[in-house]
Amino acid sequence: MAPITGLFGSNSSGKTSLLQLLLLLKQTVESPDRAQVLNLGDERSLVTLGTFRDMVHQHEQAGVLDWSFSWVLPKELKVFDPEQKGVTLFSDQEMRFDAVVTENGSGRMIVKEFVYHFGGQDFILRRKSDGEERYRLLTSPDTFRFKRTPGRVWELPSAIKCYGFPDQVKAYYQNAGFLADFALAFEDLFSRLYYLGPLRDYPKRDYTWAGAQPADMGQRGEKVVDALLASRERRERISRGKGLKRYTVEEYVAWWLRELGLIHEFLVEPITPDSNLYRVWVRKTPKTARVLITDVGFGVSQILPVLVLCYYVPRGSIIILEQPEIHLHPSVQAGLADVFIDAVKTRKIQILLESHSEHLLRRLQRRVAEERISNEDAALYFCDISGGISELTLLNLDIFGNITNWPSNFFGDDFGEMAAATRAAMLRKKNQQT
Repeated sequence: MAPITGLFGSNSSGKTSLLQLLLLLKQTVESPDRAQVLNLGDERSLVTLGTFRDMVHQHEQAGVLDWSFSWVLPKELKVFDPEQKGVTLFSDQEMRFDAVVTENGSGRMIVKEFVYHFGGQDFILRRKSDGEERYRLLTSPDTFRFKRTPGRVWELPSAIKCYGFPDQVKAYYQNAGFLADFALAFEDLFSRLYYLGPLRDYPKRDYTWAGAQPADMGQRGEKVVDALLASRERRERISRGKGLKRYTVEEYVAWWLRELGLIHEFLVEPITPDSNLYRVWVRKTPKTARVLITDVGFGVSQILPVLVLCYYVPRGSIIILEQPEIHLHPSVQAGLADVFIDAVKTRKIQILLESHSEHLLRRLQRRVAEERISNEDAALYFCDISGGISELTLLNLDIFGNITNWPSNFFGDDFGEMAAATRAAMLRKKNQQT
């Protein structure tokens, strides 16, 4: 993945499955149930995946779900030797996590194994056997070993969720206390992940705000006005670089709405000075009347949560967007690429998007050619189904913005459509002459 990662491809080709894994892990982290291996969700969750067997490829009985990913920590993590003061055992700013989850035959999920790779060492929690809920704590290579606390050798219980070492490791081992830092790093990663779904709320004539400070826009963008007012209350300003003017989130969003050619003016105001009811006013052009957001084109309310999310979340966040271009004119779809490039540069965020927009992709290619963004800062993938299996192809984007391995029928067959239309027109003229 890169600062901007785009997933393209036909419907039901597997793009969303990649996003769902990340959302599944996020809602698992946020679940209060420490014994629940994976939170598969309900109607209030980010994603609802049914049962474990529903998730597994081909719905295999006693199937296996395994995954692996690595990430860069916000700052270097150091593990100190508890037996020697001031001695660092491991330090790194990158971590990798692998996990294998299965079921017990009756649908209950079980962690078979998970591994944290850190500082050149693997820290492993592995199930002892299929019939036992007992685990072993291992390292690889064995240059570092966990030391048992003197006394009776107790067995370790199962993991906390799918990523946490059981609390007993600290009591059973003299030098295992630092393992809690790995789980905290895992949780910190997913606490910085934000999601906006493809279906967004209709605009309202009135919005009630009672001082809420939302973390994001909500799955449907329903909290977008709350977020704007919360940022106003906190007097947050966005820096565009040294020596440049700092803007509020509202000002920045209003600037982008003008830049994208959607509206000229954007403003959130209370109905009366002391009211908690607010209205969103817009002006289409400098000479038109100011009207409510409900009285202009639907596209403004659909793009608003996308814009606000990019500039509202904390610096260093990860944003997942499904079809950000929905209900937008092609020129605005292309402009979204510029929004994402700017947000990545000014906010140091990472954007993972799933899209069907050729216009957005073409603008990214153009900005690479213009050196507005490096080809290394955009990772673009094509997803397709072959033999019942999803296949992901990295599109080779050169420094001139060209995709050198353009898949056939990537965005349909334009040449084929034109040729078919020409043949049909010629046949119709021939029939008319006859």
